[in-house]
Amino acid sequence: MQITSKLPNVTTTIFTIMSQLAAKHGAINLSQGYPNFEVDQQLKDLVNHYIQAGFNQYAPMAGVLALRQAIARKKEVLYGCSLNPKTEITITNGATEAIYSTISALVGAGDEVIIFEPAYDSYVPSIEVNGGVVVALRLKSPDFRIDWEQVKDAVTPKTRMIMVNSPHNPSGVMLRHEDLAALQEIVADTNILVLSDEVYQHLIYEGRRHESALRYPDLFRRSIITMSFGKTFHVTGWRIGYVIAPPEITTEIRKVHQSNTFGINRPLQHALADYLATPEHYLSLPAFYQQKRDLFFELMADTPFEFLECRGTYFALASYRKISDMGDQEFARWLTREKGVAVIPISSFYSDGTDEKIVRFCFAKTDKMLAAAAEKLVGIEELSPAHSCLV
Repeated sequence: MQITSKLPNVTTTIFTIMSQLAAKHGAINLSQGYPNFEVDQQLKDLVNHYIQAGFNQYAPMAGVLALRQAIARKKEVLYGCSLNPKTEITITNGATEAIYSTISALVGAGDEVIIFEPAYDSYVPSIEVNGGVVVALRLKSPDFRIDWEQVKDAVTPKTRMIMVNSPHNPSGVMLRHEDLAALQEIVADTNILVLSDEVYQHLIYEGRRHESALRYPDLFRRSIITMSFGKTFHVTGWRIGYVIAPPEITTEIRKVHQSNTFGINRPLQHALADYLATPEHYLSLPAFYQQKRDLFFELMADTPFEFLECRGTYFALASYRKISDMGDQEFARWLTREKGVAVIPISSFYSDGTDEKIVRFCFAKTDKMLAAAAEKLVGIEELSPAHSCLV
C-alpha cells in the first residue's frame, strides 16, 4: 500500500525528542514547557466534587455555559471587552486544537498565512495540512520585534490570515500598543483575519500590560484569540483551552470543532468555572513566575550562558557562544548527555533551521530543580573547537 503524506516534512517534535533524551540520561528536564509542581488542591477538590456528583457525560459542543460565562466576566475585568458567552466563546481541547480548528475552518487551498519565526511548531503543519501557504517572516535576536514594513510588503491578494503570539514562545517578547496599532492598520478594509495566540497572557513581568487583541474593538472584529487553562493553572495534561471570536467567525470554527473533538472534559469544565470565581488564582501568577525567573537568572549568573531579556512566558533564551561553536541541535544533545540538563535548540522553531546559537530553558519548575540544574552548569567551561567537532 502506498500512502502519500500530507505532511512529509513533519517528524517527531523536538520537545518529545529532548524529553526522551533527558529520561534516557537521567538529566534534569528544562526542555519541554510543563510545570513540575503540584496543581492547587482546591482545584483538584473541585474536579473530584464534580466527578462524584455525576457530571461525567458529554459536555455541550461549545462548552459548559457556566465556564463560558466565567471567561466572559474575566475578560471584561481584564480587557474591558463585552463578550457573548453563547456566540463568541468555545471551549476546546487545548489551545492547539483551538488553533487547528480555526485554521481548518478559515484557511483554504492556496491561502497565504503570515507567521513570525521562531514560531511554535504546530503553526506550520496546521496551515499546510489545510492547503494553506506559509509566509514566514523572521524575528531576529536579541529583541525579536516585528518589522511592520516587512509585513506590509508580504501582504498579497492571497493573504488570508496573520498569526501573532504574545507573550511570544520561545522569546518571551511581548507585543506593544504600537504593534497592535500597526497590525490593525494593515488589516483594515481587507479580508485578512488575525489569529492571536495568547496562551501566556498571565505570565507577564515587571507590571507590564498584556496587549490582547480583545482591547482593540476594530481589530477584534476580524480576530480569533486562543487561550489555555493548562498554562494558566499548571495543568497542561488536562488539555483545556478556548477560542474567542466574533459570532460569524465562531460559527465556522464550531463546525470544525464539532466534527473534531466535539465535547471537552465535562467535570474539569465545571471545576474551572468555579475556580475562576476567585480572581487571585490568576492575578497572582505574574509575581509567582517572576520570582522563578529571577531566581533562575540569579542561579545561572556564574555560568557562561548569556541570557536574553525575558518579559513573559516561563521560558528563558540563552546564547551559548561563550561555551561552544556547535550547532544548537548538537549542543542541546551534548548538554543533556554530558552535563545532565535538557534544553530546546531554537533552530527547531524555524522552518529553515536558522541557528543563532541559542537554546531555551523552561523555568516553570520547583526552586529545588532550578537550583540543581544551575549547579550542574556553573562549572561548564568553553569547549575547544576540536572537542566541539568530536561530540
